[in-house]
Amino acid sequence: MGRAVKVLQLFKTLHRTRQQVFKNDSKALEAARIKINEEFKSNKTETSPKKIEELMKIGSDVELLLRTSVIQGIHTDQNTLKLVPRKDLLVENVPYCDEPTQKQ
Repeated sequence: MGRAVKVLQLFKTLHRTRQQVFKNDSKALEAARIKINEEFKSNKTETSPKKIEELMKIGSDVELLLRTSVIQGIHTDQNTLKLVPRKDLLVENVPYCDEPTQKQ
């Protein structure tokens, strides 16, 4: 698979992730859209394979971080924020332990 195809796939994946993560938040959706487009546009003339690989790694890391770490919050009143976690964030929920075991 060519490098251009991989770049386009990452671009599309970032936009799909943006739409899931910031669903129903028009300001965040637009800000993320602009940022993704700006980053790709500012590097579209890059020809160094090493630099392109570095940029691809950064883009993949950002996509993973958005998908696995960002939780939406909705202000229900002045002092209350309701969290809206997506199903994929709840998959690896580890139970809390009051008494952690000592490492040996």
